[in-house]
Amino acid sequence: MTQTALITGASRGLGAALAKALAPTHHIIAVGKTVGALEDLDDAIQAAGGQATLAPMDITIDAAMQQLCRGIFDRWGKLDVWLHAAVHAAPLAPAGHIGPKDLAKSISVNIDATARLISYVAPLLGQTGQAVFFDDPRGGEQFFGAYGATKAAQIALARSWQAETTKTGPKVHILTPAPMPTATRARFYPGEDRAALTDPNAEAARLLPVILG
Repeated sequence: MTQTALITGASRGLGAALAKALAPTHHIIAVGKTVGALEDLDDAIQAAGGQATLAPMDITIDAAMQQLCRGIFDRWGKLDVWLHAAVHAAPLAPAGHIGPKDLAKSISVNIDATARLISYVAPLLGQTGQAVFFDDPRGGEQFFGAYGATKAAQIALARSWQAETTKTGPKVHILTPAPMPTATRARFYPGEDRAALTDPNAEAARLLPVILG
């Protein structure tokens, strides 16, 4: 039976790298908002002999996520792995100057969408599937108010789910990737030496045994 991997935030960065790393053993369901980037990912997966289903969707749109998960059930009946790499990185700002729209979008993507996805994906994963979240602990750091607070809340949701499913499954992983030269990090550290950062493909190769172990 075909192994399936849903990757939310698959357009670029670690999500795309993990999609390519999993493609030899899994059918990839790649969710992202950037159609061109998803098509590039599909080309890379097909060139390596894998297969992908592209889902150019916004995870904050509830009806779209319901449709996605129903489509997965209708086609495969289950999911083996869910990797949640989608995140909104609000601009850095002092806590007293966070823009209301930036905060609202951070809450919508990082918290609300994550909570809904857990409820929709959990039945697809069942007792034997695996869910993977990626921590980036910035809570309490200066200028990281919107991102740090909502990312911490996202991981708090994941930790609760992890604790609740210890005996029943699915297995929930919370991993902390090494710093990578992603677009998100570039917004936070525009002047840093990117040569010192870990390539996303190398980081995906390091994390994969943990995910599938």
